[in-house]
Amino acid sequence: MPVPAPNETRVWFVTGASSGFGRAICEEVLSRGDQLVATSRDPASLAELADRAIAVRLDVTDPDDARTVMQRAEQDTGGVDVVVNNAGYGHVGAIEELTDDELRRQLDVNLYGVLNVTRAALPYFRSRRSGRFLQMSSLNGIEALPGGAYYTASKFAVEGFSEALAAEVAHLGIGVTIVEPGPHRTSFAQAGSMPSAEPMPEYAESVGEVRQLLAQLDGHQPGDPARAAKAIVDVGSSDDPPLRLPLGAMAHDHIRAKLHRQLDDLEAVAPLGATDYPST
Repeated sequence: MPVPAPNETRVWFVTGASSGFGRAICEEVLSRGDQLVATSRDPASLAELADRAIAVRLDVTDPDDARTVMQRAEQDTGGVDVVVNNAGYGHVGAIEELTDDELRRQLDVNLYGVLNVTRAALPYFRSRRSGRFLQMSSLNGIEALPGGAYYTASKFAVEGFSEALAAEVAHLGIGVTIVEPGPHRTSFAQAGSMPSAEPMPEYAESVGEVRQLLAQLDGHQPGDPARAAKAIVDVGSSDDPPLRLPLGAMAHDHIRAKLHRQLDDLEAVAPLGATDYPST
């Protein structure tokens, strides 16, 4: 288990800081006396943080904006230690119900937004031979559900590029952790963060059931965002951060079950998958 490093003041750069996990992480960071750069597309949503943190407007989908805001954060703080790539949202709908534009927007925010901020921070981390990236993925970055194809595609992509990034930068003293929350009691499942496509009756038995589950779960999610934020900040403060951090019992249970299914599938198809040239 990662052990927090000895007490030292860190500088945190958090995207999507206006609500949900982002706001909870900001509050945890500030409670520890660390310095915070909180960002959001809507600066007004950061008003409550403005007297305790550097609150900045950032459109993560704009790479130039990401570079400019990161440069300013470096100048104003003396150097960012931890980047939390949290900004994101989810679309609900069957693949046939959703449009190409909705997919592009989903990837623009959830994938390219993370890439843009990561690339903006890398030169500074590399020059100091230190730094931490906390990439907010999801249980749905490991397990796909009906109605979540676009969101899941974006999170699977974040998982893959972050795993590659971790291998690329480990020798530079830079750590990468992929955070995989299950359902937590944030506003994420509400319409603003999770818009839903117009339902087609043909998908009532698959996607329709997921829509009902999300509606029933909203406000009753088992996960506590404050406890999740504490775990996230602990990992970001650790000298030995893990590659992955599942959060909540549902995330642990579902990921464990999927890994078992994958192992079973691997063994079941092993004879069929023996396609190497015969050994001589």
